[in-house]
Amino acid sequence: MNQFKSSAELKASAREHLLGHYGTAIGAFLILGALMGTVTIAVSLLVDLSTIPGTIIYYAIMFLVSILTGLFSSGSAYLYLKLICGRPVSVGDLFYGFQLCPDKAITIQAWITLITYISSLPQIILNYMLLANDHLDKIMKLMLPYALALIFSGAVSVMLSLFYAQTFFLLHDFPQYTAKELLQKSRRLMVHHKGRLFYLYVSFLPLMLLGLLSWGLALLWVIPYMAATEAEFFLDLIKHNTNC
Repeated sequence: MNQFKSSAELKASAREHLLGHYGTAIGAFLILGALMGTVTIAVSLLVDLSTIPGTIIYYAIMFLVSILTGLFSSGSAYLYLKLICGRPVSVGDLFYGFQLCPDKAITIQAWITLITYISSLPQIILNYMLLANDHLDKIMKLMLPYALALIFSGAVSVMLSLFYAQTFFLLHDFPQYTAKELLQKSRRLMVHHKGRLFYLYVSFLPLMLLGLLSWGLALLWVIPYMAATEAEFFLDLIKHNTNC
């Protein structure tokens, strides 16, 4: 029987590989955060979400932005795979997704984003209704449906993150496969392992809370730590799994 590493072992290995490379990992995180934050703030300031056309334009732009993040997700996967494998890494690795099969990275992210947006439609509609409404009684009536819609979209996002967590890692191991094949391989690879990965995600919640309480400063350490652990999970999974 194949013996997979425990969450504690994966985390310990991630910390070991991160030693001496936190500067690079934090630098990549800051660059990506600055890029995405600037775009998100700019769109939010320029678009009026209290109107139907404004809401449509806002989510259309954010949909395109979300798709393009696939390039950075690919670059991040490349950076952490190199780090875990003991190879030299640099902040520039974050942009490697623009070089290796960028069309596949965009297609993969487009599929994930499309499902996410479809599941979020009730939340988006209710959000618009809340913003456009100035009657307290009507707002209160909308709060429960909005909360349920938020829970539903969150649950779908979690499931997507579990099913397709390995896709961008697989892209760098199997660049010859199509985007569809990579998505399928990630689903097959995660058979019987979604619970393990979910537990791994949950185990980071206390650290994420610490990061929020520290005004985001601790996240400079937590996010790279989590990303490195995810790469450890992938390598351990593919080493012992025959479903890929």
